[in-house]
Amino acid sequence: MLYESLLLLAVVFLAGFPFAGLATDNSGSLARAAFQFYLLLVMASYFCWFWTHGGQTLAMKTWHLRVLGKTGLSPTLPEALLRFVLAIPCVLLGVGILWALFDPDRQFLHDRLAGTRLTTDS
Repeated sequence: MLYESLLLLAVVFLAGFPFAGLATDNSGSLARAAFQFYLLLVMASYFCWFWTHGGQTLAMKTWHLRVLGKTGLSPTLPEALLRFVLAIPCVLLGVGILWALFDPDRQFLHDRLAGTRLTTDS
């Protein structure tokens, strides 16, 4: 997760440049909310693109991890989006990580709920 966070930070940093150039006064709550929503869309696009096109982000390739959908192949776009949306509260609150410690298959809570599965790349 740490390595994934570093790569995601670079993506978010680069994606923020267009907003930085357009924003003259970034103290407004509407502009801030729009920027945060934009960054959320960037992050969702990053994860969903990689998960649906091979089941691996760049960090997952390094660690030989892969996300599988219900069919045993790369997740569909709805599965990837659901996994992303469910991962936000599960990871931020730590519930998903704690869940994996007690899950018989060592799966995260957001994977259980989304019907996806994290596996090692063979």
